[in-house]
Amino acid sequence: MVAILFAVGCERANGVFYKMVAISPLLPLLVTPAGLALVVLMTRKVFPGSQGSGIPQTIAALEPGHNAERGKLLSLRIAVGKMFLTILGLMSGSSIGREGPTVQIGASIMHSMNRFAKFPKHDMERGLILAGGAAGVAAAFNTPLAGIVFAIEEMGRSFDQHNSSTILMTVIIAGITSLALLGNYSYFGHTSESLAFGTEWGVVVVCGIAGGLIGGVFSRSLIEVNKGLPGRIGVALREHPVMSAAGCGLILALLGLISGNTIYGSGYIEAKQILNGTDNLPESYGLLKMGATMVSYISGIPGGIMAPSLSTGAGFGANIAHYMPSVPTGAAVTLGMVAYFSGATQVPITAFVIVMEMTDNHEMILPLMAASFIATACSKLVCPSSLFHTLSGSFAHKTPKPE
Repeated sequence: MVAILFAVGCERANGVFYKMVAISPLLPLLVTPAGLALVVLMTRKVFPGSQGSGIPQTIAALEPGHNAERGKLLSLRIAVGKMFLTILGLMSGSSIGREGPTVQIGASIMHSMNRFAKFPKHDMERGLILAGGAAGVAAAFNTPLAGIVFAIEEMGRSFDQHNSSTILMTVIIAGITSLALLGNYSYFGHTSESLAFGTEWGVVVVCGIAGGLIGGVFSRSLIEVNKGLPGRIGVALREHPVMSAAGCGLILALLGLISGNTIYGSGYIEAKQILNGTDNLPESYGLLKMGATMVSYISGIPGGIMAPSLSTGAGFGANIAHYMPSVPTGAAVTLGMVAYFSGATQVPITAFVIVMEMTDNHEMILPLMAASFIATACSKLVCPSSLFHTLSGSFAHKTPKPE
């Protein structure tokens, strides 16, 4: 229910921003820098620990020996801050998603349950956090199977038999709640494109390699930024975070003008338009969306990269389809989505399950699987370590405190 409320709030925030853009396409030059600066100020002063995606914090909370730190990474206060600040970020035009934040929100809510009821020790230590994160993914994407897979593949990295029933039951309840309140739907509708085995499968290899390498560059860039940039830029980001966020907001607004105001928000609408062949986006959309997402992350605001990665991948898939006219455009776009998502996150099983469930296309399952694993292998050539697990290290070793 919280994830659904959060989703509705994010969609309305996106709508508010685009109403401002409709008044004047130059308004983001003022609104976006001011909005991002305000979000970073509130993150540091009021809601420390709510910055970033939320998945690294959840992974850090799962690490053995961090029991004392879990309350500072997962709490109801952080959950409230994550929701409010992500909505404010979308209202300011940032290129962020709500899926990563929903993982931390779900984990925070479930982790807080141990204060109100008695649970087995294995649930207290890991089960509730894993279940909450899995339910967050399931409800955010309306993809129950992906929620379970994500908990196993990315957060848990192993299937703990003691926690399995807790995870499964929580995801089932989250899925039923989403179904009851929102109905049975997929975010990108239904696509029926498929690939004939043989010559058309060349697009699987092309998308896998291209998406994996580009996604790996994106992932590696975020990791390097998290370590700290050298020179004056690095000093400015460390010592003047609010002003740096305003500068990032200005860059984001300029990218928006170049793209025709198409790179703001999560990118769901643009990805759906590309997939359905009804878009009027620039050919450089994929590259511009990737840049906008990177700038939004560098600014230090709360927000995820999952939905923007799907949209970026759709843009790159459309570019590849342009050079391979014999391949169905929808199939190339779908493969671009899964390949870039896999390259950026290095969670191949979760990637193809999410895209399969979001497009309601089981005909593409084998091509999606192949492209996803090719992309992950190529991504590791550029970025040997997983993005979320690498970023979780910074949360595992330092505790955020109010300034």
